[in-house]
Amino acid sequence: MEKKDNQVKIRLGSLVLMIFSSIFGFSNSLTAFYQMGYASIIWYIVSAILFFLPSALIFAEYGAAFKGIKGGIFSWLEGSTNEKVAFIGTFIWLSAWVVWLVSSTQFFLVSVSTAMFGHDTTQSWYLGPLTSTQLLGILEVVFLAIVTFCAAKGIDKIKAINNIGGIFTLAIAIGFTVVSLLVFILNRGQLAEPVTAQNLVHSPNPSFQSPIAVISFIVYALFAYGGLETTSGVIDSVDKPEKTYPKGLIIAMIMMTTLYVVNIFMCGVAVNWNKELGAKGVDLANVEYVLINNLGVVTGHSLGLSQSASLAIGSAFSHFAGIADVLSGIAAAFLMVYSPIKSFIEGCDPRLLPKKLVQLNKHNMPERSMWLQAIIVSVIILFISFGGNAASQFYTILMDMMNVSSSAPYLFLIAAYPFFKAKKDLDRPFVFIEGKKKVWATTIIVWLVVAIGVIFTCIEPLFTGNYQTSFWTAIGPVAFGLVAWIYYSYREHKEKVLN
Repeated sequence: MEKKDNQVKIRLGSLVLMIFSSIFGFSNSLTAFYQMGYASIIWYIVSAILFFLPSALIFAEYGAAFKGIKGGIFSWLEGSTNEKVAFIGTFIWLSAWVVWLVSSTQFFLVSVSTAMFGHDTTQSWYLGPLTSTQLLGILEVVFLAIVTFCAAKGIDKIKAINNIGGIFTLAIAIGFTVVSLLVFILNRGQLAEPVTAQNLVHSPNPSFQSPIAVISFIVYALFAYGGLETTSGVIDSVDKPEKTYPKGLIIAMIMMTTLYVVNIFMCGVAVNWNKELGAKGVDLANVEYVLINNLGVVTGHSLGLSQSASLAIGSAFSHFAGIADVLSGIAAAFLMVYSPIKSFIEGCDPRLLPKKLVQLNKHNMPERSMWLQAIIVSVIILFISFGGNAASQFYTILMDMMNVSSSAPYLFLIAAYPFFKAKKDLDRPFVFIEGKKKVWATTIIVWLVVAIGVIFTCIEPLFTGNYQTSFWTAIGPVAFGLVAWIYYSYREHKEKVLN
């Protein structure tokens, strides 16, 4: 880390770790194997080629051209289209990440429990008259308050935490591969889940046999790469952003795609799908720890150790996975309580927002906005924890509304790309693609990929008769966008910000 004019500068290595810790999900690989087996590999590669690769390069070009900005994706959209589009698109994006903070605090405590006890024990946590749900709600609020307090102390705190989280996230992904290779060698190339032409294209999971189920997995693979744009909020703190930011995105993109594919394949080294994952009690919530624990046990057996020693290794592996999830969860929370809100308030015209919200503290952080966000999230968490069945239904609705709201802004960012390319007064240190026809062709393909994913996510519950979920999933970005449009129109009329 270095400082220039009292501004913390994020170097390439730190930027890659920041991107990696906030986006890459090691559990995505294990979940993919649970859902589709080896057949998931082809869909992760296709998603990377049709979405992740071009979108990362598009964002890299945005970031390089708008290198001195403080408004992140807000400024990307405004510089390519206009302020109204930027305000609506970024507000939808911000709203989704606010809801994400509600859910992420819950998953964080599950990781803490696994790190401490080797498995999830949160449902048995009690304190006096408080039920486990109520106690967890209070702990979630405390965690959020601590993260907000520390993150508001400066970008250097966020950078330091993300370095640690990124290292552990990378360590568990690489460690899983290395240990799996060791087992592969010790077992003389024998795979627990054999590779055949059949299982490279068909899932062993009975729930993923129909075309609709396969399409739902493709959508899952697509969204596993989501969140790349969240680091746009720190671009003004990046050292030589016109060069460093594109490099960081491209390096992180290559690392993530490679690790996803390799880790999916490595799952089959120690796990036979039908024997271990087809068993009763294995589900999406615990499959990561089932696979990690099983790898430890198989490692012990492959080394000729006793059953008790092998079980101890499996437990140790589970503890380490929990610790890695805890640290990556903290790192992601540090970035997400800051980057989305910062992009929004520093991107738009200050006259559109209350003056106190746009003020920065002595650390150059939007502290008041961050605390307002923390209060909103805390109220939602406590309402869900203490509100009974009605509150649980409200939480389900919020999660449904978030499903595509976090991805909908991609439609804005990608659709704005041809208009961004048409701008003549921009310095472009990094160029992804040139030529009007190529730009439009690339934009249309990537946009359609995202649009199909969003549309299918909305209609998929209809196939199981879950009409309420389908409605709230579709209405999420529409509702958030409508609120943004009404607010912007009101401020535009009142303050006469625009002509």
